[in-house]
Order: sequence, then structure tokens, then C-alpha cells
Amino acid sequence: MYQVTRVIHFCYGHRLLDYEGKCRHPHGHNGKIEIAVDSAKLDRLGMVVDFEEIKAKVQRWVDAELDHRMLLNARDPLVKVLRDMGEPVVVMSANPTAENIARHIFDYARSQELPVAWVRLWETVNSFAEYRP
Repeated sequence: MYQVTRVIHFCYGHRLLDYEGKCRHPHGHNGKIEIAVDSAKLDRLGMVVDFEEIKAKVQRWVDAELDHRMLLNARDPLVKVLRDMGEPVVVMSANPTAENIARHIFDYARSQELPVAWVRLWETVNSFAEYRP
């Protein structure tokens, strides 16, 4: 099995509802995404997938839709407040944990017909979450 991985950096804010720790307060992260694509064979050029294809399909979406946005649970009262202020908000059906954000990115990449094996989201330099089906 062959595998290639593309790294994408982005900044985002979030908070967790019903959480007792510090992450219950709005705060931000300098996140790092790793997107791994697997293949049992290489294409005619000897590649699993061109890194530029991952960039075109996923990094541009991250830059446009997630970077410098607040990622919030749909139940979060901040959604309305921030939208009323004209601030960019990404609404998620669950808490915007690293695990759920990794799954969100994975699902988007798969919707772009990339054969993604897994997505890893580094929330800090010491902590990451990974989603694989």
C-alpha cells in the first residue's frame, strides 16, 4: 500500500458547550491538518495522487471556509450573536472538538472524490485527534 500526506495549516476559534474545563470559553488555535491518501497502486505518473490535487480540493476549501472562523455547536447562543455582528461562523451539529473537526474535514475531502484514508487535526503542538472510517 502506498500513502501520501498533505499538511495544511489554518487558524480557528471555538468553544465547547457543556464542558467544565477552559475550553468552555471562546478561544483560538493554530491548527495543523494532515490528510493521508492511500492507494494499492500508482497512477501512470507513479503517484498515489498529486499533492496539488489535495491542495486544490481541500486546502483551498479550508482557506475559504474554516480559516479564521469560529467553529461552533449549532446550539451555541454565540452563533446568533456573531452572525448579527457579521462575523464568520461555521456551525457544526455537535461540539467543535478536534475529533469532530477532523471528521468534518475528512467528509469534505471524500465528497471531493479523494480516497482519503484518514485526517489528523493537531489542535496544539502536543495534541491531535484523528478520524478514519
